[in-house]
Amino acid sequence: MNRSRREFCLIAVAALPMLIGCKERKKGMFEPVHWDRDVCERCKMVLSERKYAAEIVNPDTGKVYKFDDIGCAVLWLEEQHIPWKDRAKIWVTDAKTGEWLDARKALYTDDSITPMAYGIAAYGAKTFPKGHKVLHFEDAVRIIHRIEAKNNQLRGVQP
Repeated sequence: MNRSRREFCLIAVAALPMLIGCKERKKGMFEPVHWDRDVCERCKMVLSERKYAAEIVNPDTGKVYKFDDIGCAVLWLEEQHIPWKDRAKIWVTDAKTGEWLDARKALYTDDSITPMAYGIAAYGAKTFPKGHKVLHFEDAVRIIHRIEAKNNQLRGVQP
């Protein structure tokens, strides 16, 4: 075997584990969070609370935006004037299991201690805590807006 062919084979063999280890993510799906390293797209805090994280996926490009709290995700969509916000795939973690849920189908409570103090926690139908009032995505969005308006008023920020 000549030298260039041998070098090619060595490079190919060395690259094989990297290629095997790469899993292609389906378009619109969440991606793994690098806890304590990834930062929230809106507030720039490090994502460390595994039970309250959110991700938004651009339906056109597949780009994933990560958030430490669903409140940051909801507000970011509006503050950035995202033209695809109604088509965005939004993922949230189940506050009990940490598994990813479709945010628009999840069930919510509004009495949790969350990273950005919006208090919204997501659950699947099987993990929803007994005795709580069921809130849906639209309810959670309204609560987040109400809290943000109050916070802005306290900061003296004009609407």
